[in-house]
Parts: sequence; C-alpha cells; structure tokens
Amino acid sequence: MASSALATAAETSGFSVRSLYRSLLREGNKFANYNFRMYARRRTRDAFHEHQHEKDPRRIQELVQKGLKELQMMKRQTVISQFYQLDRLVVEGGKTGQETGDHGGIVRQKDTGYVSLSAQPSVFR
Repeated sequence: MASSALATAAETSGFSVRSLYRSLLREGNKFANYNFRMYARRRTRDAFHEHQHEKDPRRIQELVQKGLKELQMMKRQTVISQFYQLDRLVVEGGKTGQETGDHGGIVRQKDTGYVSLSAQPSVFR
C-alpha cells in the first residue's frame, strides 16, 4: 500500500515536471525577439538537463517551485516584448537580406516601403 502511494506521488511529480517543462518552452516561443526565444529555450533545456537525475523529493519540489516562479516571470516578459516588436531577422524568414524582386536584387526595408537595390531606371536598360 505504501509503495503504491510512493509510486503515485512519483508519477504525479514526473507529470508536473514534464508539464512545467512544456509550459516553459511554449511560453519562451512567444517572445517577439528571435534571440530571446532561443535564449529561453536554451536556458530551459539546460536547467532541466542539469537536474534530470535529481532523486531527493524535497529538492525536486524546490526546483518545481522555482520553475513556476520563472514561468510567471516569463509570461510577464513575453507580454512586454510583444509591445516592442521589430522587423523579423533573416534567420526567421524576414525580407531583409533575401534575394527577391524581378532581377534577383536584394530588398532592403526603408521607411517608405521596400525598395529593390538592383532596380535601374529605364534609361540604362
């Protein structure tokens, strides 16, 4: 009877830890900035991998509580980061630096819109 209670507690703990891990990864993907998204993902993975062999139930509970606090902090930070969105980077599939247009020129964003750098006046054609 006692062993089944321990097994149930371990399963619940494992479930809550995995749930926290997934929640942190999901919340990290909500950052507007690519670098912040990658940092949140890397930091979450590293922290969980560092403590994956932890056996002490009290220490596990402390780590889960710390993770929940960080999840709440990350939720606040993602909302704030969405207020200050910038143009997407090239690694995110943004237009800046991609070769597009009629002649394969590079498109750069200006305040007035997108202008192709390879566009030539019709006089030179």
